[in-house]
Amino acid sequence: MHLIVRPCGRIRHVGPTVQKLCHRGTWVGRNFFDQFVIRRPNMACSIAQIRPLAGRKLHLALRDRPELVLKGVLVPLPERGGGQGAETAEDDCVLNLSFGISILNGVRAYRLSNADFAPTDLAVEMLYLIEAKSAAMAASRALNQKLEIAKIAAEEQAFTDTLTGLKNRRAMDHVLARLIAGKKGFAVMQIDLDYFKAVNDSMGHAAGDHVLQAAARVMIDTTREIDTIARVGGDEFTVLLPGITDGAHLTEVGNRIIGRLERPIDFDGAACRISASIGSIWVGKGQDAVAEDVLSDADAALYRSKHAGRAQHTLHI
Repeated sequence: MHLIVRPCGRIRHVGPTVQKLCHRGTWVGRNFFDQFVIRRPNMACSIAQIRPLAGRKLHLALRDRPELVLKGVLVPLPERGGGQGAETAEDDCVLNLSFGISILNGVRAYRLSNADFAPTDLAVEMLYLIEAKSAAMAASRALNQKLEIAKIAAEEQAFTDTLTGLKNRRAMDHVLARLIAGKKGFAVMQIDLDYFKAVNDSMGHAAGDHVLQAAARVMIDTTREIDTIARVGGDEFTVLLPGITDGAHLTEVGNRIIGRLERPIDFDGAACRISASIGSIWVGKGQDAVAEDVLSDADAALYRSKHAGRAQHTLHI
């Protein structure tokens, strides 16, 4: 990383690593100050100005890449004469350069390697440190990504019913609390499967699980994507419906769910027959509500549907 510059500013020799910084041709024969800018000290523009600064640190930049900052030290070659006013090789100056903290940018921009630096150059050690740091950071990012994925998976599992893939009671509680706090109007629908115990007892738990999964698919198909469906008990489900403005929509959804669940569900060639009793409550926009009271009122409406003969939907008034 060195140059030899004549007193007039003409570059006489360019080291092989510095030569790689030249995009086209060579800097030999060109004026040093046409290729480099000395930023500190004093923004010097001639060799005569920087010659007294021999041994001091210079801050330079390439004219065509001002963002790449270089450090330099000027060392005059011994003067041996050669006639009055004559310039000899001994009048030349050696300018030793380094990238300093710009080493990484320099290596990337010019595809440099360890072979481009002297074995004693601290840039070699810095490159090793940068490579080690990059490897450590990459490993750390990969580990953090794995941990984040594992965290998301664990949180999702904690809020999911494993049998049906629906949300569980814990997730339902969180969503309900958010809806109450938002005061934008919502509804809660409590659903209990009629005759499920008879299916479970007569055909076995495998049939019961199959029926629960089929019922979950029905609820997904008959509600909106923004609605939350949770399995909160053995054959008990809760549907949270945000943005509801009146009870008519609830009645429509409830009747649709009941109609679909009354269709026979096939299991190993046998027909499983169930239905659903539903109780709903509508909380208007801006209305204050307490989660326990909302769920209790929806449960009360559900029991009224049960007592009225099942396969019915009741709206809490």
